[in-house]
Amino acid sequence: MMLSFFDQFASPTYMGIPLIAVAIALPWTLYPTPTSRWLNNRVLTLQGWFINRFTQQLLLPLNVGGHKWAVLFTSLMVFLININMLGLLPYTFTPTTQLSLNMGIAVPLWLATVIIGMRNQPTAALGHLLPEGTPVPLIPVLIIIETISLFIRPLALGVRLTANLTAGHLLIQLIATAAFVLLPIMPTVAILTATVLFLLTLLEVAVAMIQAYVFVLLLSLYLQENV
Repeated sequence: MMLSFFDQFASPTYMGIPLIAVAIALPWTLYPTPTSRWLNNRVLTLQGWFINRFTQQLLLPLNVGGHKWAVLFTSLMVFLININMLGLLPYTFTPTTQLSLNMGIAVPLWLATVIIGMRNQPTAALGHLLPEGTPVPLIPVLIIIETISLFIRPLALGVRLTANLTAGHLLIQLIATAAFVLLPIMPTVAILTATVLFLLTLLEVAVAMIQAYVFVLLLSLYLQENV
C-alpha cells in the first residue's frame, strides 16, 4: 500500500515512450496568444500585468547588466507555475517532482551565472570564497567551506523544488485516502477530513506558485553576485 503512494511520481510511458516531454510541452499550448488589436481581452491584460509586476520585482536588485536575463527568468517563472498548477489536477503527472528535471534546469543556469562572474569580474567572483578580515589560520578551511557551499547551490535549488512538491502531493493523497476510507465508517470525521483536504489543496496552490518564484528569485540572487 505504501508503494502505491509513490506511483504518482513515476514518469508515465506509452508504448515504451516516456510522456514527460508531453507534460513539459503542454503548458506552452495553454498560454493566450497576443493579438494585433489595440485593446486586449481580460486574460491578456491580466497576463501582461502579472509579467510586468514580476519582472519589475525580479530586476529591482540587479544592475543593468543583469536585465538581459529578464526574458529567461520570466519565461522560467511562468513555465514552472503552469507545470506545478497543472500537476495539482487529478490523474495528472507533475514533471517538477522529478529531481532529474529540476537539476537539469538548475545546474546550467547556476553554471551560467558562475561563468559570467569568472569572465566579467574574476577577482570579485573569487573573493566571495574568502570573506574579508579572515584570520590567516582559517583561510584554507574557509575556502574549502565556501567552495562546497557554492557547488551545493544548484543541488539546493533542485531538491527544494522537488521536496516541497513531493511532500504536498503525498499529503493530499494520504488525506484523500483517509477521507475515502472513513466515509462509510464515520461520515462526520470523513467530512472534517475532506475539509482539511480542501484547505490543504488551497495551500498547495500557494506552494506551487511560491516555489516557482523562489526558484527564479534565488537564481537572480546568484546572478546579482556575478554581474
